[in-house]
Amino acid sequence: MELHDNITRLISAKSSQISTYSGRDLKESILKSEGRVLMGQTYLKNPILFPNCTSTELMFAFGADMVLLNGFDFHNPQSCPGLQGFDYQGLKDLVGGRPVGIYLGCPRADIDLNSSRFYDLKGMACTRENLQKIKEWGVSFLILGGNPGSGTSIQDVIKWTKIAREVCGDDMLIFAGKWEDGIVEKVLGDPLADYDAYETIDQLIHSGADIIDFPAPGSRHGITVERIRELIEYTHRQGALAMSFLNSNVEAADVDTIRQITLMMKQTGCDVHAIGDGGFGGGTWPENIYQMSITLKGKAYTWAQMATPRR
Repeated sequence: MELHDNITRLISAKSSQISTYSGRDLKESILKSEGRVLMGQTYLKNPILFPNCTSTELMFAFGADMVLLNGFDFHNPQSCPGLQGFDYQGLKDLVGGRPVGIYLGCPRADIDLNSSRFYDLKGMACTRENLQKIKEWGVSFLILGGNPGSGTSIQDVIKWTKIAREVCGDDMLIFAGKWEDGIVEKVLGDPLADYDAYETIDQLIHSGADIIDFPAPGSRHGITVERIRELIEYTHRQGALAMSFLNSNVEAADVDTIRQITLMMKQTGCDVHAIGDGGFGGGTWPENIYQMSITLKGKAYTWAQMATPRR
């Protein structure tokens, strides 16, 4: 990747700088942060934690560098309690233009999007219509995967990654992988998976993924630092970045557990450390975001970001 002097690392960049970044700029900003970027996730369908304060604002206030919106209803965004009446651009304005991305579940070919069995599939599924809206709205980044219980396979993710790149264009920052829903098909990095992990990484990158998603050691059974580190090293050698995702509701554990898992995530060599949306108000506890930030970046970077949210 060609580096540019005008792009500052994400962990120290101010909102006024980040708000001008393109998708390519954001990728470079993540790379320059040397494995210390923290992403919080909030599930917008859950009741709010505090009135007049979104979980997105709360996560940035406690040290997150990026926030991912899960359960975004493209048909009626204002029906999501987690948006508190705002649309996407309104929410992004609240946080000064900091990176706010959207999660899309990649549907199986045989699934009925009107079914209510798994979440609100039609409103949050990866479709050409929803991808076009993401492009038009200037969404900071896009993450493709499969929510627990949806039956999404890695081949579904690969298929929709290619379509997303075609629809959203070259500049969109795309994350893709399989870090959850490991019952029918094992997650990427599970030694029991019946598909080749290295070949899968190649396919995701070839389809247009900028950042490959992996499960976090310590948050899913059977996932080790050594295995994920090997796959992330391979990912980096292919020119892509990597994310490790702490979820499985372990994100709602105590701060000591968060600290220990975060240290294991750092050992994998990942570029982005994500924490899931389990907990009250559609996200983990604010103190867990804060602990993860301290473990990743130390107090100086964390406190500076907390103190200067609108600069």
